[in-house]
Amino acid sequence: MVSVRRTSYTKMGDQGFSYTLDEALSAIGFGKFQVIVLAYAGLGWVAEAMEMMLLSFVGPAIQPEWGLSSSQESLISTVAFAGMLIGAYSWGVVSDSYGRKKGFLGAALITSGAGFFSAFSPNYTSLLILRFFVGIGLGCGHVFTSWFLEFVPIPNRGAWMVVFSTFWTVGTIMEAALAWIIMPNYGWRWLLGLSAVPSLLALIFYNIVPESPRYLCTQGRLTEARYILEKGAEFNEKELPEGLLVSDNVKETAPDGQVSESTTGLLSSLRNKASDSQRKSSSIFMLFSPKLIKTTVLLWFLYFGNTFSYYGIILLTSQLSIGQSECEQPALLAENIQDSSLYVNVFITSLAELPGLGIAALILDRVGRKISMEIMTISGFILLFPLIVHQNAIMTTFFLFGARMFISANFIVVCIYAPEVYPTNLRATGVGIATAIGRIGGMVCPIIAVGMGSSCHQTLPVILFEVTILLSGLCVVLLPFETKGRELVDVLDV
Repeated sequence: MVSVRRTSYTKMGDQGFSYTLDEALSAIGFGKFQVIVLAYAGLGWVAEAMEMMLLSFVGPAIQPEWGLSSSQESLISTVAFAGMLIGAYSWGVVSDSYGRKKGFLGAALITSGAGFFSAFSPNYTSLLILRFFVGIGLGCGHVFTSWFLEFVPIPNRGAWMVVFSTFWTVGTIMEAALAWIIMPNYGWRWLLGLSAVPSLLALIFYNIVPESPRYLCTQGRLTEARYILEKGAEFNEKELPEGLLVSDNVKETAPDGQVSESTTGLLSSLRNKASDSQRKSSSIFMLFSPKLIKTTVLLWFLYFGNTFSYYGIILLTSQLSIGQSECEQPALLAENIQDSSLYVNVFITSLAELPGLGIAALILDRVGRKISMEIMTISGFILLFPLIVHQNAIMTTFFLFGARMFISANFIVVCIYAPEVYPTNLRATGVGIATAIGRIGGMVCPIIAVGMGSSCHQTLPVILFEVTILLSGLCVVLLPFETKGRELVDVLDV
């Protein structure tokens, strides 16, 4: 784990002198306060999951209606991922510089607006532009992860992060069910409009959620952080430790254990200096410092590989279900898209994420993040392998179900690991850039899955997905840190 500047102290917060944020979070525990945070962060992930899942249905529906080629169909997904690439980095920088909530506000405005208006797209070009902006808004998804993580006490942190990840699965299942109900009767425009509702709700409820106290502490805004913690203690019916809340990197005690008057008097200036130092160290170049460069590069490829394979499996499901290929006539495509098998298969494979979450919850805090990722990677590779050759419909659905179960679970563990390994002043930026790199995989996978992943051209894309999964597994082995049971760190010691 990266080291941080921390001054040893002899008296803890529960003895009435001073306390850190981690001590405060442990004191108030996990209760109603965190449930509110969980619900809002989960809403953000439901919104992202629904907007991404609808790509499985909209492209195949629009292709025969507007007479699109396979490359034009795949571009609908690609532009959304391109927007997410830009958004992931941008919202990360905004959140680390101006606060997590500023990112939520901007993202919700863009996603809900562009998502709703895309339902009224008069032509292909306008749809691409609007879906690009939806992608920019969706790029804020990783900030919800970092924000929720910063409210969770250390004990069972992994389990609670898996619970949070359940909202993504809920979103994918909701979208599959919504498409099953809406698409055959009302068409793709209604699906686009209704899928923007969660983003609108995130905008409506924006004012009821707090800023991250951990972020506020890194900015020297300890009074605001304490106020939020007091509200959290009140909600959870707990008591904060008595004394002064101090940042880990400025905490000092006098020899007798009391917080000295001089220390108290210097807190303001120390905070300002710490804040200035943190702003400088928040540069993306800090991600390439000797203590982080190996982790950063490996995480980039892990995000790329997981995004590429996860969305590739989703898009393969829709392509193999409707039997769309260059071998078939366009007339058959319009007929196949009305076939309920597309919605049934996507819905069934979406359910695969539930047992994947269960497995992750069981082993994450027991065996650690790295071993969990290795187990998921190997299992996903084995279950996807038979699809290198054509299988019947039942076996195809079975293998896609199994592969998605483990690949989605692996992706979840990666999304938990990455925020844990970066310090607070780099967390949203570091995870944001990794997520942005991952979106490049999302931009490429529609070309592979849609362009070649048909019933008569499935071998090559599956081989490419398998190679990517293997390389991702190698990256996991090479990761230098295990974050199980470790405290979140605030500032990198440079």
